[in-house]
Amino acid sequence: MLGACVFVSRTRAEVTTNLPAEWIDSDTGHRVVQLSREPGSQSLYFNLNAFTPDGQKMIFSTPTGISTVNLRTRAIEQIVDGRVRIIMVGHKTGQVYYSRDNVIYATDPDTKITREIAKLPPGGSVSTVNADETLLAGTITGPNNSMTNEESVDFGPNRLITEQPRSKARNIETRFDEHLPMELFFLNIQTGEIKKFNRCTDWLNHLLFSPADPNLLMFCHEGPWQKVDRIWTIRSDGTGLTNIHKRTMAMEIAGHEFWSADGWTIWYDLQTPRGEDFWVAGYNVSTGARTRYHLQRDEWSVHYNVSPDGKLFCGDGGEPGMVAHAENGKWIYLFHPAPVPDTSGTNIDETGLVRPGVFKAERLVNMAKHDYALEPNARFSPDGKWVIFRGNLSGKSQVYAVEVNQADGK
Repeated sequence: MLGACVFVSRTRAEVTTNLPAEWIDSDTGHRVVQLSREPGSQSLYFNLNAFTPDGQKMIFSTPTGISTVNLRTRAIEQIVDGRVRIIMVGHKTGQVYYSRDNVIYATDPDTKITREIAKLPPGGSVSTVNADETLLAGTITGPNNSMTNEESVDFGPNRLITEQPRSKARNIETRFDEHLPMELFFLNIQTGEIKKFNRCTDWLNHLLFSPADPNLLMFCHEGPWQKVDRIWTIRSDGTGLTNIHKRTMAMEIAGHEFWSADGWTIWYDLQTPRGEDFWVAGYNVSTGARTRYHLQRDEWSVHYNVSPDGKLFCGDGGEPGMVAHAENGKWIYLFHPAPVPDTSGTNIDETGLVRPGVFKAERLVNMAKHDYALEPNARFSPDGKWVIFRGNLSGKSQVYAVEVNQADGK
């Protein structure tokens, strides 16, 4: 996967970058490759599935549509023309789900056969497809709302943890304070039947089905993180509404939640309190077990992710103006989790206690030339050998991958 090194030089007329197609980061010793070719290309949001079930292809957006890149040959093929909103790649069939003009479609990345799934209800937006591709889930927002979902307000899922310009921060506060009527809905892909649940006036966002349980949906109460108990789950029949993390101190924040590859653990950014102490926290939805890995200020990342085998984590770093105010945080990171040994003895009741640990950080890519207005949204490749991210390292955004092992094999 992500095959042999081929150094290619292109003129600015071909791409707006003066970087080669591949290089060794002089600060980290890791190989970096550019996967996309069209300026303005972007990988998916960090928690959305971008890979076909065989792990061979990844989808990404371009200014002209949706393309795939073969992770072995790096061949690129456009499969959808025109501007659309990508939802995700189906875990079962590998079809690419997306919306255009309030209609949901699915396109096969190999045959390019496209089918219409459903027309969205008024005020509706679909965010996720379940594990067996039988259900879509989304939100419906009530009338008189000029900011109905994360797509119509650019600051949605990609923005909330950063220190934003005043106008954007005001927009978040304004939307949060509006308390508009919203509800979740589940759409049966085969029949078109829609079921609605959890009618409320909270701002509902960041929906994502478990990759394992086709009836378990994670979502969040959106807004300024210090004002919300953000992370929730619910089942597709409307039962089991559960708050995953409840704040225990003023200014505590938790968010940018994502599923483990096996679909049983919800991981998220936890700060106790905001901007002071940094953790990646996990909650196993099957056992209730909780884990927290501590990390340093400069290692804080806008988004984190976990490898397919659950043994490694990655982060996309951050710049000084963001919530951690890191002085030297502009890196793509690899994290090696190290549990703290339990030496308390067998006579101590540890039921319900958090399992602590720390992250041992390794820098993969120097992002000093990257503007974090475009958040890198790092993720692992299906084989766990690469971390894929988006960046504007020398011009318009492109999609990159960095090799987890150093170029000399260490």
